[in-house]
Amino acid sequence: MTHAIRFHRPGGPEVLVWDEVDVGSPAPGQVRLRQTAVGLNYIDVYHRTGAYPVAAMPSGIGLEGAGVAEEVGPGVAELKAGDRVAYASPPIGAYAEARLMPADRLVKLPAGISDRMAAAMMLQGMTAQYLIRRTHRVAAGETILMHAAAGGVGLILCQWAKHLGATVIGTAGSEEKAALARAHGCDHVILYRRENLAERVRAITGGAGVPVVYDGVGKDTFAASLDCLAPLGLMVSFGSASGPVPPFDMGVLAAKGSLFLTRPTLMTYIAKREDLLGSARELFDVVTRGAVKIEINQTFPLREAAAAHRALEARQTTGSTVLLP
Repeated sequence: MTHAIRFHRPGGPEVLVWDEVDVGSPAPGQVRLRQTAVGLNYIDVYHRTGAYPVAAMPSGIGLEGAGVAEEVGPGVAELKAGDRVAYASPPIGAYAEARLMPADRLVKLPAGISDRMAAAMMLQGMTAQYLIRRTHRVAAGETILMHAAAGGVGLILCQWAKHLGATVIGTAGSEEKAALARAHGCDHVILYRRENLAERVRAITGGAGVPVVYDGVGKDTFAASLDCLAPLGLMVSFGSASGPVPPFDMGVLAAKGSLFLTRPTLMTYIAKREDLLGSARELFDVVTRGAVKIEINQTFPLREAAAAHRALEARQTTGSTVLLP
């Protein structure tokens, strides 16, 4: 019998249980996968706690994985049994030994990308791709600010932005994380627990501020991030690891320099298959060429997913974490 991590009620990591599940055969347009690696992402915490409600209980969890196609359903032309594939999208349920997935959400893996690497980078890497190539297209000579620079998205985005010719300012919570960020593209690292964020950014930029801030932290960093922006700058609030940003007066954006604000999601940016394939292709290219290195700094057995969630929420992880079925 196949096993999967599921939860029967919202709550802490303790609600994650190792259940027997019946996967079944693929319906039209589906593929049955034998999974070899599963990605851990902060959105999994939001689902588990109920911050992002799931459709029904009990529920699977996880949006990212890699493995081998075991069987393809009727009407699937792009894939065949034996293909190595990866994904980073709904339906929820990646924490499983095997599962069914819509074929149009799967991407074939090139020879230079291992299964573990794919599971570590699909969601975080395609997030970095849309942030710096589409939400704000980073250009050579720009100075940008990236929060949580030693995290999964942070390490990828900082390397990629540096490769594009940007000057990268990152934030980190410890000297160890700051050193990791510097080793992965950050020209300047601000220790946010000790230093005034806006003052340091203004000092680094000669008082000008930055054209864009990438903020996946949320409540704790939002207000200070606005003070880091140049006039007409863009605040990209793409996550809320510290909690959601509370309601605020839109007039603040005017007062601080006619600022722009967006709350993007990866799922919108890859909703069309051509966008999914384009994003994955660009990610695979920078990784296989060595411009971006994927750091898998933690692995856990899949059945110990609760321990992985505890480490993630305690900010004890850096880079990417992979769960192994």
